[in-house]
Amino acid sequence: MLGARGGWQALRRCASLPRAVRLRVRQALGAREPADAVRVQGWVRSVRSQKEVLFLHINDGSSLESLQVVADPSLEKRDLTFGSAVEVQGKLVKSPHRMQNMELQAEAIRVVGPCDIWSFPLKMKERHPLEYVRQFPHLRCRNNTLGALLRIRSEATAAIHSFFQDNGYVHIHTPIITSNDCEGAGELFQIETPGEAKESAKKTHFFNVPAFLTVSGQLHLEVMAGAFTHVFTFGPTFRAENSQSRRHLAEFYMVEAELSFTESLQDIMQVMEDLFKTVTSTVLSKCPRDVELFHKYIASAQKGRLEQMLKHKFMIISYSEAVEILKQAPQTFTFKPEWGCDLQTEHEKYLVNHCGDVPVFVVNYPYDLKPFYMRDNEDGPQHTVAAVDLLVPGVGELCGGSLREERLPFLESRLQRLGLTDSYQWYLDLRKFGSVPHGGFGMGFERYLQYILGVDNIKDVIPFPRFSHSCLL
Repeated sequence: MLGARGGWQALRRCASLPRAVRLRVRQALGAREPADAVRVQGWVRSVRSQKEVLFLHINDGSSLESLQVVADPSLEKRDLTFGSAVEVQGKLVKSPHRMQNMELQAEAIRVVGPCDIWSFPLKMKERHPLEYVRQFPHLRCRNNTLGALLRIRSEATAAIHSFFQDNGYVHIHTPIITSNDCEGAGELFQIETPGEAKESAKKTHFFNVPAFLTVSGQLHLEVMAGAFTHVFTFGPTFRAENSQSRRHLAEFYMVEAELSFTESLQDIMQVMEDLFKTVTSTVLSKCPRDVELFHKYIASAQKGRLEQMLKHKFMIISYSEAVEILKQAPQTFTFKPEWGCDLQTEHEKYLVNHCGDVPVFVVNYPYDLKPFYMRDNEDGPQHTVAAVDLLVPGVGELCGGSLREERLPFLESRLQRLGLTDSYQWYLDLRKFGSVPHGGFGMGFERYLQYILGVDNIKDVIPFPRFSHSCLL
């Protein structure tokens, strides 16, 4: 009986102790009032031990800024080092320092996971260049720059979804494995099982037809645009370009949209511009410190460019006008500009600079340059299609779109000339049953991030660089 009574009294004593509230670092930094019992978990970014006080800075990825922890030196442990994972409990108080609103007065520090600072490739208070951290794809997210990038990616992703949902678009999950080559360039990753690879001579396929990783969700979106007037998708796409350049990725994310009942390329361009500006404004307002890190240390002129971009309408020029501008350029290009030839990156960057360093829409491309699904302008003598590319400073092409060919005779004729009629019979069916004028576009997400942050190498805006440090994660 006494034992039971004693246990009950102990339980009451435990219940009377203040229960520590778990806070993220961002919440602690933004708190308006002190708190008596707080618990914060994260990784140590710096340790400074003095005779009468111990200072820590811990970060949990929720913000660029770390939370300062002030503790008695008696709480210091041998394994309390840079990079170690810790849990700190104590009081949240007003900080006397101008640069930080709150700090944590530690009452208990527990090292959850130690870190060997001698073999850890990231060093305390050292500003590692992007080229260096690219060697460590499994650790680079702990670097300030990459942490900022990943928060920006997260906010930009949410902003893209919000834009389309606020404007009445239906989100479609388009397939990653497909039998279609939307771009017509043949740069696809083909999927084979181990058995297929061994028995390739027998021409057997897991799906009964050759299967590839998707290069675009557009054709599947067009299917859905026959039932929903506004649709979009946002997912991974793949290009088998044998290039290790700063501009190319084998895997990247693509934002794509289709609009039914539209006969104007201007409508498509307006959505592209609105999406671009809305998402950028959201990122700048929600991640100001993260974006500032890039604009301060990587691309000092980018902040001014973005401000100009948000204030002004994007320019519009025709492909024919673009070629004439390039022909009159005072510089010599590696690829000579000629009507009927595709615009190269050097051409795109020159055009943007020529137009005042603002985004530029180039419209009405040569008929023979573009895929079969783009709408014939029926013009002459220079035959064009209703296509548009959005060019931005420092990057070149960011978005590409067009009106789609909704007229069955035109589409049948072109597919027949290309020898694709059998492969795209289902696509022709879309024009037989309730076809409407429609169009759409796609935007490379990583190129978008590359532009707003001013990053030179596109591999520095992805979470995991491929084939880095002899490992593929």
